[in-house]
Amino acid sequence: MTISEVQGGAPQIDVAEFIDQQPVGGFQLKLLLTCAAVLFLDGFDTQAIGYVAPALAKEWGLTKGALGPVFSAGLFGLMIGALVFGPLADRIGRKNIIIFSTLAFGIGALVTAFVQDVNSLLAIRFLTGLGLGGAMPNAIAITSEFNPRRRRATMVMIMFCGFSVGAALGGLLAAALIPHFGWRSVFIIGGVAPLLLAPILALRLPESVRFLALTGHANQRVAELLGLINPKAAFAPATQFVVHEPHLPGIPVLHLFREGRTLVTLLLWVVFFMSLLDIYFLANWLPTVLNDLGASVSEAAAIGSMLQVGGVVGTFALGSIIDRFSFRALALVYFIAVFAVGAIGELGHNAFLIWVAVFASGFCVVGGQIAANALAAAFYPTSVRATGVGWALGIGRVGSIVGPLVGGVLLTMKWSTESVFMAAAAAALCAALAAFSLSRIAGLGGSGKGAADAQAFEAPLRPSTTAGV
Repeated sequence: MTISEVQGGAPQIDVAEFIDQQPVGGFQLKLLLTCAAVLFLDGFDTQAIGYVAPALAKEWGLTKGALGPVFSAGLFGLMIGALVFGPLADRIGRKNIIIFSTLAFGIGALVTAFVQDVNSLLAIRFLTGLGLGGAMPNAIAITSEFNPRRRRATMVMIMFCGFSVGAALGGLLAAALIPHFGWRSVFIIGGVAPLLLAPILALRLPESVRFLALTGHANQRVAELLGLINPKAAFAPATQFVVHEPHLPGIPVLHLFREGRTLVTLLLWVVFFMSLLDIYFLANWLPTVLNDLGASVSEAAAIGSMLQVGGVVGTFALGSIIDRFSFRALALVYFIAVFAVGAIGELGHNAFLIWVAVFASGFCVVGGQIAANALAAAFYPTSVRATGVGWALGIGRVGSIVGPLVGGVLLTMKWSTESVFMAAAAAALCAALAAFSLSRIAGLGGSGKGAADAQAFEAPLRPSTTAGV
């Protein structure tokens, strides 16, 4: 590790370099699982409304397009939550925001189980979305900040699998519960579980070590956390822990457009917008469209869950590739998604081939989005990392709002199944082009040096001199 001296001879340790020199150990794996548990429940509650939609619409006598605003209300809350709680976490810390967000979406899901009309459902889904949106960028940020650069994208992507597993389980659980207990039972489970997790987070979830070092007021706690990463490390009592990044004062969002970040930030937003548009277009309308094609409610929910199952498999398959080749690999994944998504509408009533096409779409689109999350976290410095990830997700949530609305409009206009999924494929193409542009503009097209892409991301952000804290 790098140890230097400051005035008075006190040793000084660069927290980021210390972490980069350590192997991934038990402490990071426990942290990964804890954050994955938060996103597991986040994914479950986010996707639950799509899986119960056919049963809910039947019970309330609604047309299939009438739930489009309900889908979008929850996603609008997700957008606001990401935009607000990302910058707030960069000021007060990641841990408190994650705990608050988990409590918020747990209460919201539980209340959803007792609503009786569409207007109430709209309001509750929006409020639930606020909590769901706040948890995600901070789980990404804290996982990124505790892991070495060479494995950072892989660890963030594995952690984010929690969301995909939770979303997929939502479909399988809905398929099992709805025929016997009704659609409300799905939200009761989705509400109670986060409320049980929140006190565990309060006891077990650490604050980001890089965030603490950047504040300069928690040297003892930083030493404890670094000791958990490497139990053999020993630090002198007067040791100062620093992060060689600038402390960026003022409005965090403005720093996303300074020091050469503007173009990459905007292109990241395009990737997130188009990718999340596609994901939520598919996640919310697949069960309904499949039900219209003759599948039962349970069959449609089960097939729809393959989108997230494919995402989980894609995440594990793509992690080390993204660490090595960054946006070049991401662009290729989205290009493949164009054909996978388009194929769903061409397969008609062939159930097996639809399963395959939905799985492949999840592998590419959901797996690609998770990779984009990891790469965004690698780009921004600690002072604005949650802000950068939160705003990318927030802009992406605009796409996630547009996606279900577009789906509802196209179905109301009697577009053919083939045309509906070709429209979804066009969104994947836009994400692919933006990712390809990033690989060219930012010079991230595969260095062949493991995690050098992440280093290329962060290099422009480091000041020319060491910034002690």
